[in-house]
Amino acid sequence: MITATAELLTVPEVMARLKLGRSTVYDLIRSRRLTSITIGRSRRVPADAVRDFITHEIEEAA
Repeated sequence: MITATAELLTVPEVMARLKLGRSTVYDLIRSRRLTSITIGRSRRVPADAVRDFITHEIEEAA
């Protein structure tokens, strides 16, 4: 659940945090593996969603 105080990241910020390319980040968004919202024409990813994605990936790798 996204709260009103959630930090929203731009796609370039997500790219930097995950060390991934733009198309890979958009593929993760498109496949719903990474939660995002659209505000106007801008795509934003909650910071919690990035942390959840990393946690899930670590659990899957174990």
